[in-house]
Amino acid sequence: MSTEPQFLSFKGLKQYTPEDGWGQVNAILQSHTQQPSAPAQPSHPPQPQHTAVPENVPTLTETPEASDNASPMFDPLIHELFEQLRVPPSDELTQTWRTIAAEVNLLTQRMALQRELQERLQKLDQELLDLRGTILSHLSDVQHAADQQLSSARLRAEVSALAQSKLAAKLTHKR
Repeated sequence: MSTEPQFLSFKGLKQYTPEDGWGQVNAILQSHTQQPSAPAQPSHPPQPQHTAVPENVPTLTETPEASDNASPMFDPLIHELFEQLRVPPSDELTQTWRTIAAEVNLLTQRMALQRELQERLQKLDQELLDLRGTILSHLSDVQHAADQQLSSARLRAEVSALAQSKLAAKLTHKR
């Protein structure tokens, strides 16, 4: 079994390296494995190297339509692949994921609204509880005042009855 990853052994696979440009992956691997140990560093800084790009290698600024279709480097399958990558997919799976994303957004909004409503409901419940306590307190105050008025009325009634009986007794005695 080979030690290199399987995808590197595909025939025709190319790799770009800044030093060498485009090259076959197998040739690049062989050149790296056959190279002696790295040479000693020069005493002066390295000068930038300008490598000439062969004419049949497409550049980033060229479009496949502008390149020569008869060129051995032009592959219609690669052109089709790049065209497919440029156009967003419109298959059912993509549409389903878009639907799922929209539903997740809606779910998130509804959950935020639910949290807000629950907080408002808790505040309202607390206000209702406070209001009930206030009403019970006022009813207690009213009951206490009514009890005092009733006590005062009974006391006045008793005093009035006692005064009437005393007065009646004095009036009947003098006769």
